[in-house]
Amino acid sequence: MADSSSSSNNSSSSLRDLTHTASQLVHWREPKKSAAAFGLSLLVLLSLATLSVISVVSYLLLACLCVTITFRVYKSVIQAVQKSDEGHPFRALVFRSLLERDISVSSESVRQLADQFLIHLNWFSNQTRRLLLVEDLVDSLKLAAVTWVMTYVGAVFNGVTILILADIIFFTTPLIYQKKKAQIDRHVEAVRLKLEETLQSLQDKLPGAVKKTKVE
Repeated sequence: MADSSSSSNNSSSSLRDLTHTASQLVHWREPKKSAAAFGLSLLVLLSLATLSVISVVSYLLLACLCVTITFRVYKSVIQAVQKSDEGHPFRALVFRSLLERDISVSSESVRQLADQFLIHLNWFSNQTRRLLLVEDLVDSLKLAAVTWVMTYVGAVFNGVTILILADIIFFTTPLIYQKKKAQIDRHVEAVRLKLEETLQSLQDKLPGAVKKTKVE
């Protein structure tokens, strides 16, 4: 029982650490790491736009192996010439933590991720049924408008292009928001109020049988 509790705490801690790390990268708390993550992710997506997934993965692994094998052989030659026995060259560098870190996935972590996935899947299924069966006419009209807009987006951009734009927005939006927070908040609030007024006006014009009941 104690082992199970400890494993659950470790998996929860790992998820919190992962979330914290992602937040740090997006908000550019450490500019060098954020720039590296942004550049690498953008490079991968741009590669996927011109090459197949198999080619991109193969080239990335090949490039990584070329660097690590070359460094390993170089250090081995240096150790042989100097007649020193320093062991694995990466253990004395910043990669030491990677070599010694336990990267095995526990069954408790898998169960926790599966539970989280199941919660989101059930929510998605219920929302999809509610919208497609028009339990709320206004919400279904919103979905119809969004999907109509997405047909035009899909005609202009493919999936990888959208991912590239999303990656750029993901890393640049927090910086822009931090610099112009007050101005953006005012515009967002004005848009929100205008949208609520428009939706309320639309809802008031609908027949009483299909109006959204606040009591429910």
